[in-house]
Amino acid sequence: MYSTKEKNDNDKDDLLLRMGLNDNKAGMEGLDKEKINKIIMDATKGSKYYGNELKKEKQVNQRIKNMMQQKAQINSQQLRKAQLQVDKFAMELEQGRDLNNTIVHVDMDAFYAAVEMRDNPELKDKPIAVGSMSMLSTSNYIARRFGVRAAMPGFIAKRLCPQLIIVPPNFDKYRAVSKEVKEILADYDPNFMAVSLDEAYLNITKHLQERQNWPEDKRKYFVKTENAIENGIAPNTMLAKVCSDKNKPNGQYQILPNRQAVMGFIKDLPIRKVSGIGKVTEKMLKALGIITCTELYQQRALLSLLFSETSWHYFLHISLGLGSTHLARDGERKSMSVERTFSEISKAEEQYSLCQELCSELAQDLQKEKLKGRTVTIKLKNVNFEVKTRASTVSSVVSTAEEIFAIAKELLRTEIDADFPRPLRLRLMDRRDRWIGRTQRNRRAIKLFSSKKIKPNNPRYTLDIFFK
Repeated sequence: MYSTKEKNDNDKDDLLLRMGLNDNKAGMEGLDKEKINKIIMDATKGSKYYGNELKKEKQVNQRIKNMMQQKAQINSQQLRKAQLQVDKFAMELEQGRDLNNTIVHVDMDAFYAAVEMRDNPELKDKPIAVGSMSMLSTSNYIARRFGVRAAMPGFIAKRLCPQLIIVPPNFDKYRAVSKEVKEILADYDPNFMAVSLDEAYLNITKHLQERQNWPEDKRKYFVKTENAIENGIAPNTMLAKVCSDKNKPNGQYQILPNRQAVMGFIKDLPIRKVSGIGKVTEKMLKALGIITCTELYQQRALLSLLFSETSWHYFLHISLGLGSTHLARDGERKSMSVERTFSEISKAEEQYSLCQELCSELAQDLQKEKLKGRTVTIKLKNVNFEVKTRASTVSSVVSTAEEIFAIAKELLRTEIDADFPRPLRLRLMDRRDRWIGRTQRNRRAIKLFSSKKIKPNNPRYTLDIFFK
């Protein structure tokens, strides 16, 4: 049995893994991890944020416990059978390896902060972050030297760096700058895939072939913006994204298009560096002794017995250095959203009113793009940082404000009724709808944000609507 002290120490260690300094992030190398983690723990202990993080960590620990119990029941015969099946699949993947494309992942580093510093030069030599006291979207490199990072509550960031300047986000401005950069990207790949305002994938295979006959002055790359841009160049999207993180800020890294180069790069790569493997998955894999991509491959049979087919397939792709070479055009993307920042609201009529307002904004965007959808998803975060997701699929497509609100309202009503007689106190509301575009073969998606300004002294919360 564990003593109370041992249990508390274990809880603290678990929370540090979730909330503490991640010194794998660009700009955070060589920091005093122990000092920063102590400030983070002191700043959060006793808060609702701390309580919710602790609750989530206990849930992860229970998942790990269940997984280890399942592992203990696996016999050698099951493992051998799984090994044969997984190896057969690995051979099929290997036979389909495509090294004929040159994929570039473009990442505008600390994008929102960079735009704010461009527009206000007085901020350039100061630690700044974009976001609110509730949550930060990004931070500049000066702030990162204090341990301030994206997805960190602003109140923690201020304890780490008291002189930190938190700038409210201005998405209209960020969209305008993003548009400038995307106009440049289109010169190299008209069918590039924009993932967000500050991130995109390009397939420049055709461009590289064409430019061989260009005069030298035309071959020069140039960027009209003042933002730092990182490029990862590789045979597929998975590797390109990892590469773009290698030489930040404002750097470039390339993996040559041959199997030896790919496997050499993957060999000692920490699994956490790969997009799609977050803190939870990292911790579960670490419980199995898996830290690098090589270890991910070595345990492939066991993983196929412990994880879902989708998950272990993805793990196998990663361990072989495989990823997509197909870039989904805008016509194939699946989400549209509207975001609104607001102070905490607990009155049902105000929540319905805000929901209706956002549904109207979303409907305008959908109609502008001539899109329709079937599944509306609402995501709610309450004042205790607890997140709930609810969805509803209808038989016929919808696109008008009235149609979308009719579905979203019922989803919201369910959550309000569930909390009755206590009021539902919201920090974040998020709607998502899976949708059909102009035709089944030419679906179009875009993700939009609309921000409402709040007085600086007010606590800031977020509401999103996502439409798919």
